[in-house]
Amino acid sequence: MRLVHEPADGDARTLATDVERADSLLQKVKGLMGKSSLPEGYALVFDFGRTSYRDVHMLFVRTPLDVVWLRDEEVVQVKTLRPWRGTGVAKADRFVELPGGAAAGVEAGDRVYLDGE
Repeated sequence: MRLVHEPADGDARTLATDVERADSLLQKVKGLMGKSSLPEGYALVFDFGRTSYRDVHMLFVRTPLDVVWLRDEEVVQVKTLRPWRGTGVAKADRFVELPGGAAAGVEAGDRVYLDGE
């Protein structure tokens, strides 16, 4: 499974090939807490099944993250969060956490989806 970015006006590219899902409540609460680094090509996907305000905090996360909030595969917000202090929120049904800088060029209105889902 891979995470693909399809810009509104360009060619699709792979954002991540090492994709994990936070399926359980415990996985969603823990997220990437305690991680001091992430491998290149890594993504953690949080699916919620319905649209609501989804917040992300960086408490106990020791590496910068790019977070992409999605609604029906459409990007609604992209934000780089700083370790320990960053927060973000957007109305979405899914969000993805990536290593800091991995979502460069991803913008609201683009499409991000899991290929092989």
